[in-house]
Amino acid sequence: MHLGDVAVFVLAHDRGSLASAARHLGVSPMIASRRLSSLEEELNVRLIHRTTRALSLTPEGEAFLPHAQAMLEGEAHARAAVAPASVTATGLLRVTTSAPFGRKVISPMLPGFLEAHPELRVDLLLTDSLIDIVANGLDLAIRIANLHDSTLVARRLADSPRILCASPDYIARKGRVGTIADLAGHDCLVLTGTSYWDFVGLEGRFRQRVSGRLTSNTLEALHQACLDGMGVAVLSGWNIRDDLDAGRLIAMACETAHPVPLDIWAVYPTNRLVPPKVHLFIAALKQALAPIAA
Repeated sequence: MHLGDVAVFVLAHDRGSLASAARHLGVSPMIASRRLSSLEEELNVRLIHRTTRALSLTPEGEAFLPHAQAMLEGEAHARAAVAPASVTATGLLRVTTSAPFGRKVISPMLPGFLEAHPELRVDLLLTDSLIDIVANGLDLAIRIANLHDSTLVARRLADSPRILCASPDYIARKGRVGTIADLAGHDCLVLTGTSYWDFVGLEGRFRQRVSGRLTSNTLEALHQACLDGMGVAVLSGWNIRDDLDAGRLIAMACETAHPVPLDIWAVYPTNRLVPPKVHLFIAALKQALAPIAA
């Protein structure tokens, strides 16, 4: 039994389509289809129901899946046991993240990362929208959130504290926020469609209704508005560290609560057959985060 054929079957199941499995393996959809057919012929069963719009496992496919996964995991462990100490990344790595994180964290680390891996290319997609990484053929997403249950694989990289802040000019005009109740008297800079901020206090987590004269669909716009003295914002520490150090923004610590912190996650479709380029990028990003995400 050819492990390449088994890999097509497992990835087609994990990613929901043969085309996505083919992209992950770096082969054409036709070759992926042939490999799956070859596996089915060898086993003398049909493993997957395939249509132009959907893919589902047959009962035989459901029965074979855990054995196929074990075969691939066994191969991965065997390769790792004899792999050389220095592994390089090759090919195209497609990564998505938010625009602020891409600008502030990933872009500065890319020159050194690409220099260390000269055979690698990176396609960096910056968007504040939550996109389907499987449907869009992406290798990896970096997300700043409290993640919910998902069929994807998520690896936590670092803390992402959030800070209640304002500019010196705004504080001179409107005063500091001393308690959460004080927010009712301030212009709060919030994302469009949001009417609350999450806080945590002595009695646990709660939501505080907030409002202001400016809302935006991007955090970058709210960050700039905060710098311009237009209101109070809750922003990520890694994004405003330079502003705090330079005095352009001032952190305000409430006596009763503080913004709920988030986490920085690496999210990818499956933990099987993860290419070295993904592991190496995650390791480099985690190293880059160490001095700025605390």
